[in-house]
Amino acid sequence: MLKLHEKSGDDTVALMADIGRRARAAARPLATATTASKNTALVAMADAIVRREQEILEANAIDISNGHESGLSASFMDRLKLDPARIRTIADGIREIAELSDPVGDVIVEWDRPNGLHIERVRTPLGVVGVIFESRPNVTADAGALCLKAGNPVVLRGGSDSLNSSAAIHACLVDGLKAADLPGDAIQLVPTADRAAVGEMLKGLSGNLDVIIPRGGKSLVGRVQSEARVPVFAHLEGICHLYIDRSAVLDMAIRIAVNAKMRRTGVCGAAETLLVDRAVASTHLVPILDALRAAGCEIHADAEVLKLFFDAKPATEADWVTEYLDAILAVKLVDGVAGAIEHIETFSSHHTEAIVAEDAQVVGRFFNEIDSAILLHNASTQFADGGEFGMGAEIGIATGKMHARGPVGVEQLTSFKYRVRGSGQIRP
Repeated sequence: MLKLHEKSGDDTVALMADIGRRARAAARPLATATTASKNTALVAMADAIVRREQEILEANAIDISNGHESGLSASFMDRLKLDPARIRTIADGIREIAELSDPVGDVIVEWDRPNGLHIERVRTPLGVVGVIFESRPNVTADAGALCLKAGNPVVLRGGSDSLNSSAAIHACLVDGLKAADLPGDAIQLVPTADRAAVGEMLKGLSGNLDVIIPRGGKSLVGRVQSEARVPVFAHLEGICHLYIDRSAVLDMAIRIAVNAKMRRTGVCGAAETLLVDRAVASTHLVPILDALRAAGCEIHADAEVLKLFFDAKPATEADWVTEYLDAILAVKLVDGVAGAIEHIETFSSHHTEAIVAEDAQVVGRFFNEIDSAILLHNASTQFADGGEFGMGAEIGIATGKMHARGPVGVEQLTSFKYRVRGSGQIRP
């Protein structure tokens, strides 16, 4: 297993510089690795995770114990915790990535020019990827496997709370690389909790990092976006909305609302605000909120909702811009789809929004006028996930508009180059 680095200061700077150099050295052999060798490595990684399940659970138990002593929140602890089912899911996710088409070398588009030149736009690896994440040890596997499939070396810096779990998973990834005779430095885990390591990654590891992907809370992502000297794929927070239109089928609206909020409250795709068409307040609102309360959800309601549903707390302006990541939901009545769009465009983080409606024109307007990375119709916001999109897994949800948007999977981890084929042409 990874040897943890206890020193700090100048030692961390030297450590990170060495990690960067070794990642860059792995870039060329990884970019030219065959699909078969990458898939061999991925399958071997999944096998190692299953085989070494007990080691992973023992490492995770240390992190869980430390988390309890540190007073981590219930939602944070849920993201940190591993069990046999979650470990199998991690292994299955890697196997799914192995089954995906290899994006490297894929011809995106090609065309011929009047002068006879044949031009192709071809997918290429991005280069060395840095991933900074908090609490979720499964990100170690997801990010490592996705970057490998896309031909990118990756430097993983997990949170100190999950360092033991991440190290145990990382050992399995290294096993897979060795099994396929790929560079062991293709997937590196920063072996220290020293915060200076993050600073070195934000500086770009002396030009060796090509892109950074932060995955964590608002403070982490905000820091990365403001301080990084290399491009960033990120979302600052997931303030996701669910709108119940007057044309919604009530039973469907109830099922979706409960799932969108309560399936897993700590994920970025969890609904944080429920908007209900004022036209169906008398028929839809209370049954939906009753179901949410029965599931253990705390309701923060605007003044109109409080008049109809008493088991709630008054909402404040802060509720409309809060990513709870907990069993708390802000609820508001709006004037139809126009009111929902206005609220969402005012307060959304442009991550994920959903509408429950049967009126096709209303759905069309919702899809056309809201500028968020993911929009859903008659489905839970919890489908905002690369695995659910058929991408095998994701490193995160990007809410920016440059290069990658939405789930960041293998295709989003590639760039492209142009190949131009001629037969002796010169430019006049």
